[in-house]
Formats: sequence, C-alpha cells, structure tokens
Amino acid sequence: MIDERMEKALNDQINAELYSSYMYLSMANYLAEEGIDGFSNWMKTQAQEELYHAMKIQDYLLERGGRARLQAIEQPPLEWDSALAVARDTYQHEQKVTGLINQLVSLADELNDYATRQFLQWFVEEQVEEEDSADNLVNQLEMAGDDMGVLLMLDRDYGSRPPLFQFPGGESD
Repeated sequence: MIDERMEKALNDQINAELYSSYMYLSMANYLAEEGIDGFSNWMKTQAQEELYHAMKIQDYLLERGGRARLQAIEQPPLEWDSALAVARDTYQHEQKVTGLINQLVSLADELNDYATRQFLQWFVEEQVEEEDSADNLVNQLEMAGDDMGVLLMLDRDYGSRPPLFQFPGGESD
C-alpha cells in the first residue's frame, strides 16, 4: 500500500499533467487560429504526451493500492503574442514540471519508497528530453526572428512530428 502523502502527491501530479495537456491543446488552438499548422500539430502531440504521463501515473497509483482522484483542471491561457511567446511559455512550463517531478522524488526518498523512486526515474529522464525539446524550439524561433521563410520552414519541420496515437478514422486532428 502506498503512503497517504505519496498518494496525494501523485494525484496532484496527475492533475498537473492533465493541466499540461490542456495547456498544450490551448496553444495548439492558438497556433492553428494563427495559421501556423505545423507548430499546432507539434503542440497537439505534446498534449497527447502529457495525457499519457497522467495515465501512466494513474496506473501506477492504482497498481500500488492507492486511489486515483481526478481534480478540477485550471483553465489555461487562450492567447499569446506570437509563436515565440508560446515556445517560451512551453519551456518555462516544462521547467516547472521538472521541479514538480523532483519534489516527488524527494518525497519518495524521504518515505523510503523505493518502488515509487524507481517509477519516477522514467519521468526524471523524460523531463530532460522535454526541457531540451522546448529549449530548442525557443532557440530556433529566436534565430528565425521575423524571417518568414525560415518560420515557414520551421513550421513545416515541426508539422512532421507524428502523433502518439491516431484518432478514429485515422486522422490525428
């Protein structure tokens, strides 16, 4: 049976992951409305990843005899000033999530919960990748500046990111 403090902390992380998914969907909507479909596709795939993370934690919690309790999800922002602003918010958000994962690891260590510590290692490694990916997006958009040709090329490249899963009918959007 999982410790009550760890159960609550994991439930809070499920909520944080679901918020992340919600936020990335909001970013995808904004980018699509701006006609930046490639970046929108990239954000939709990000949203799928965050949903997967939430479900992975939920499954672990249930496997350990805990209760998964879904909480209200805060409304994410709806507007940004530019694709670069979206990218910067993405990077900042991933840094925040890294901090949340690190807090979970610290709690697992404090509780001598070695199983949860081992489970969380996947998320520690995932956050290194997530931060790097978001940082690269920021750097590329900063280098592109106002050069529409470069922005269109980047949009095409980011649009090639495959979704994690296909929706019914074979379409990812």
